[in-house]
Amino acid sequence: MKKILSTGLMALGLSSALLAAPISFDFKDPKGVNAASFHLDALLEPISGSANGVTGTVSFDPSAPGSTTGKIVVAANTLTVTNSTMTEHLRGGQWLDVAANPEISFELASLANVKTSGNTTTADATGKFTLHGVTKDITVPVTLTFLPDALEKRTKPGNKGDILVVRTKFTIKRADYGIKPGQMEDKVSPEIEISLAIAGSAPKA
Repeated sequence: MKKILSTGLMALGLSSALLAAPISFDFKDPKGVNAASFHLDALLEPISGSANGVTGTVSFDPSAPGSTTGKIVVAANTLTVTNSTMTEHLRGGQWLDVAANPEISFELASLANVKTSGNTTTADATGKFTLHGVTKDITVPVTLTFLPDALEKRTKPGNKGDILVVRTKFTIKRADYGIKPGQMEDKVSPEIEISLAIAGSAPKA
């Protein structure tokens, strides 16, 4: 009887461990929908744009959302505004110098104030944000929405797997990242508002 009970407990423990295993989500979107957006609300020229070169991996455990880890990367050379000349300036050596600084990234270090309701988790995400070759520790609000078995709804029937949607919006100062600090503030706001709403996939065999 003891042997049977011990075997049963071991099986339950193994089952729980398997169920609690984190899931790896890939944010390189085959549909090309994932994008970051940015806005600079200057006095003379409010500027808005986007970047669609989003990649990265996030490890998420539905049973322990607070243990989430990962890194999201945006290809700097995909940053675009509606005016083509301004886009060239933005990417050029006087501003972001995307040839020398090809990636904009956020690498998650920890989550705090984690709250989960249903499939949605909100938290304060602390990590390393890199822009224009400068890396700083920042804390931003984040919402994680776990959508089990939703991959085929987003792609096509037969594609089994889960979806994780990451949303955030935060503001940085361009001076903190060495982007022409104190210059042209009537046309280029000293603050940059960044927003992200992206979906990562975890296919199942």
